[in-house]
Amino acid sequence: MKKILAVTLFAAALAMPAVASDGPDKLVTVVTSENAQVQLMSMVLTTQAMGRGHRAHILLCGPAADMALAQAPDSATAGQPPRGASPQGLLKMAMDKGARVEVCAIYLPGKGADASVLMEGVGVAQPPAMAGAMMGDDTVVWSF
Repeated sequence: MKKILAVTLFAAALAMPAVASDGPDKLVTVVTSENAQVQLMSMVLTTQAMGRGHRAHILLCGPAADMALAQAPDSATAGQPPRGASPQGLLKMAMDKGARVEVCAIYLPGKGADASVLMEGVGVAQPPAMAGAMMGDDTVVWSF
């Protein structure tokens, strides 16, 4: 029963029409989970918010930042049920719709890598700027 409900909710979230919102117009989505389903759902909800007029800024930290790698692991690129979408695929969709995407400032040094390993269009967050973005009066912060 729980599986049927989860599939139904996921399908409904993807099919939801865009509707204007009366709340804050900026969204910062912070994703740290290594779980592919959590990563995927964070992108589903973020793209839904964008469809409702919110400007999105996505911060990927820890294992979730692997979604932003040009050579991402299977966990980020493998399709998930029920529609076969992948976390990285929906991340790219969000970027195509105007989302700003950055990895945590300590992610690349922790991997012993530089920004050349990231997908085109993904940046490295600067802590002062990211803190300011997260603290804006017109900003909602989601964490996954």
